[in-house]
Amino acid sequence: MSELTLTKTRLFEGTWEGALKSSEASATKPQVDVTYLGEPVGEVSIDHTEEAGHWRLRFQIPKESLSDGVQTVVISNHATEERLETVSFIAGEALAGDLRAEIDLLRAELDMLKRAFRRHCVETT
Repeated sequence: MSELTLTKTRLFEGTWEGALKSSEASATKPQVDVTYLGEPVGEVSIDHTEEAGHWRLRFQIPKESLSDGVQTVVISNHATEERLETVSFIAGEALAGDLRAEIDLLRAELDMLKRAFRRHCVETT
């Protein structure tokens, strides 16, 4: 059985695309499951490329996944049920406060590091 690897190539106009590669050049077209909340995502296309053992995976991001909070689409190998990739989205006002708090914390830590570095420079000269 061949091992599959998946690398995201782009997300454009709601279509996710990735490069699917098999460890065996002579492998047959792989089967993958793309799910959102445990349910299959609409049409998933896997097209062979010019290179042996390589395919292009494409699917439309489900509209229902674009809502408040963190949403995740899971891509897995059908044969082994191994997770190949996840596509996560963060949206909505609910997260705005959390993100601002994280940025404020990062700024405070950066200011602390700058002061410590300046103090170190003064003390070592």
